[in-house]
Amino acid sequence: MEINMEVRNETTIQEFILEGFPAIQYLGNIFFLMHLLAYLASITGNMVIIIITWADHRLQTPMYILLSTFSFSECCFITTVIPKLLSIFLSGRQTISFTSCLTQAFSFLFFGSIIFFLMAVMSLDRYLAICKPLHYPAVMNLRVSFLLAFFCNALSFILITGLVLKVSQLSFCGPNVISHFFCDLGFLIHLSCSDTGSVEIYVLFLALLVILISLILTIIAYSNIVVTIVRLPSAKERQKAFSTCSSHLIVLSLMYGSCVFIYVKPKQTNRLDSNREAALVNTVVTPLLNPVIYTLRNKQVHQALRDALSRVRLQKQSFGGKYKFVFQEDYQ
Repeated sequence: MEINMEVRNETTIQEFILEGFPAIQYLGNIFFLMHLLAYLASITGNMVIIIITWADHRLQTPMYILLSTFSFSECCFITTVIPKLLSIFLSGRQTISFTSCLTQAFSFLFFGSIIFFLMAVMSLDRYLAICKPLHYPAVMNLRVSFLLAFFCNALSFILITGLVLKVSQLSFCGPNVISHFFCDLGFLIHLSCSDTGSVEIYVLFLALLVILISLILTIIAYSNIVVTIVRLPSAKERQKAFSTCSSHLIVLSLMYGSCVFIYVKPKQTNRLDSNREAALVNTVVTPLLNPVIYTLRNKQVHQALRDALSRVRLQKQSFGGKYKFVFQEDYQ
């Protein structure tokens, strides 16, 4: 037993290999370009939401403060994964140190948890706005929205830090190939040669807490919203009420749908490959669609963007007029 322990200590793995997508490696350059464009578009779209929220005082409401926090978390979430994915498309397999692997796993789960918690909070915000409109100004204000955003960040940090610390104490002395395009903790735990029972229980606890509880809260909130909308006397009022939360419902369907596909399905022989493909959708497609959904289906954002573009044009015209006037004076 002591000899075995000594051998394990001597062969402790210090780096891992991210396998990426070996089946489509010959199309690496094409997929690199596609995902680079998707990444830049997603970052740009989310940054537009953040900037327009803080630049236009009409959007400085609890709903848009939460939305801008959500957009910031989305930017961080995809930045944790996509740059490494792009390097894999260019050069095939990529090595990553144990410390970098844990850092990436922590960042991925940390920002992912924030996004799920924010989804639940945004659902609560819409519930109060539609079902309790008279109480909404007293319950939800800027101070409360900032506190809720801070709570989402703090809770995610505490939960994910505990998980990563547990994983960091595991021993890795066997295979070092991670069949994924980033350091997913599920794959990392699978490679450990230690007893992972307690870690797997903690992972299950986190999955139930982060995904299931946020989903339940969201379902309860939107069930009440639907009942309230149906009871509205005017068809115009029903349409207006539903339009305020329809974009949120689309995002919810994308987020929870992709996670259900990854985690809630029977075991298959190609389960790892399908998880990898589903995770690609969750980390590339969904963050790309989120800003499009919020901007294309929101009249307030449309108006704020039009006003911002009008101000930019006026500033250019004013600057051009002043420049022309100065040039004429110098010429004379």
